Amino acid sequence: MTLPRLTKGGIKTGTFVKTASAQVIEILGLSRLDFAVIDAEHAPFDRLTLDTMTIASVAVGLPLFVRIPEPTAAVVLTTLDLGVAGLLVPHVDTAEQARDIVAMTRHRGGRRGFSGSPRFAGYGTKPMAKALDAGETAFLMCQIESAEAVENAAAIAAVDGVDGLFVGYADLSLSMGLENPQDPRVTAAAARVFEIGRAAGKTVGMFIGSAAERDRYAALGVDWFVVSSDQTLLRQAADAVCPPLA
Repeated sequence: MTLPRLTKGGIKTGTFVKTASAQVIEILGLSRLDFAVIDAEHAPFDRLTLDTMTIASVAVGLPLFVRIPEPTAAVVLTTLDLGVAGLLVPHVDTAEQARDIVAMTRHRGGRRGFSGSPRFAGYGTKPMAKALDAGETAFLMCQIESAEAVENAAAIAAVDGVDGLFVGYADLSLSMGLENPQDPRVTAAAARVFEIGRAAGKTVGMFIGSAAERDRYAALGVDWFVVSSDQTLLRQAADAVCPPLA
């Protein structure tokens, strides 16, 4: 899959998709978003639904990532075979875990099973070598969302095949025994990750609730933003057309 929206330089903006609908992807593809992330960790998606949503993403040229529910070989294989742009993998705490996940994504030198029949390989139209090349292009973002992961962030970023670090503020705060993602101790830990990611030449990402937060974090080197979700954006748009409450 060619990804023109992701090949240009600068800050990239996407949103989480929590609704099992190909039409949602079609509509977002008509927006100025650079990508979308299906949240299969916190919302219900089966393999067939992911497939139809990926078809929609290809049709509108919107790069589609999947936040997978767990980093198992079967989940990684079936998701990448659909031809998605990349994976957002939650709870990557160590470099050893990161290396294992990378191995799951790779045919050459890894543990990803190969078939030339899925979408990523052109439904059997690509010679094996070219299909293997296509299998190497998926973008891998590792979520740093525990105190342990922050300590190991430099080692995780150094793993060949890890393309970016994504800070999960909510789980990071809980890991630190806190219940406020904006606690200064959490933001300081996140800033360490941002600095480590930039120094390693990796993409640095995070979730934000609104576009207003983007400039503040962009100044810290964050360049891959997941803003809100399709459900929240829909609710906010609906509220915006209603008269103020008395």
